[in-house]
Amino acid sequence: MNEPFFLIEPAGKKVPVILSVPHSGVEFPDEIRAHYREEVVRQPDDTDWFVHRLYDFAAELGITTIHARYSRLVIDLNRDPDSAPLYTDGRIITELVPKTDFLGGAIYADEKFIPDDAEISRRKEIYYKPYHRKLAELLRERLDEFGRVLLWDAHSIRRYVPTIRSEAFPDLILGDNDEKSAAPEIIEIALDNLKKGKYDLSHNSPFKGGYITRSFGRPETGVHALQLEMAKINYMDDDELAFDEERAAEVRKVLIPTFERLIGHLS
Repeated sequence: MNEPFFLIEPAGKKVPVILSVPHSGVEFPDEIRAHYREEVVRQPDDTDWFVHRLYDFAAELGITTIHARYSRLVIDLNRDPDSAPLYTDGRIITELVPKTDFLGGAIYADEKFIPDDAEISRRKEIYYKPYHRKLAELLRERLDEFGRVLLWDAHSIRRYVPTIRSEAFPDLILGDNDEKSAAPEIIEIALDNLKKGKYDLSHNSPFKGGYITRSFGRPETGVHALQLEMAKINYMDDDELAFDEERAAEVRKVLIPTFERLIGHLS
């Protein structure tokens, strides 16, 4: 069976940064593919489309990238394994194994296919745990080599998701679990450099990092974690369906110097 993730190794010398993209997967495993509505398999709308492509510069900088193979509608790699809620402010946040999409729409072809506890446990073992084990392994390797390491968890979202909030999302949202998942100087470097572009930037609002950021970020042990949420319009077309190379190039003008500064600090 295929691993539930893809790994992109650095093109040159490794640096103490690991890039995680847990929501860009679009595949559905053969054994459950027919359980989903055809339109969901064809266009899984909650996907962080093309985020690993947006960060295609990472390998040249010495960064290892891990990104998901399967859709988050199979299992959400950025959720608590016991489905403990990430937020308690009334917003709709899908579970570890979602039953609906973000807007409450049906994703399964029939209610009989909605996963029971046994199926959820099976998916955790086959699709969820391998990603987290590999991510932990990569972080441990860099920590052993450099003494500290940064995990950058990369995400994107539609400009408007009314079930989360009524207003448009900012262009960029840096999350660090209310400044608990990374050291202050690392957070400051990231914020200062992300502010240098033309994009509006928010810090820990309305997102402060998901399960990956919160569980792996332990600055007292040398492991720092940041999540960057990005409005899709910044690198996709106006319909948020197709990759826009011109817009992506503009975003990279902010992302690349940010990573270069962080790598310089960590190294």
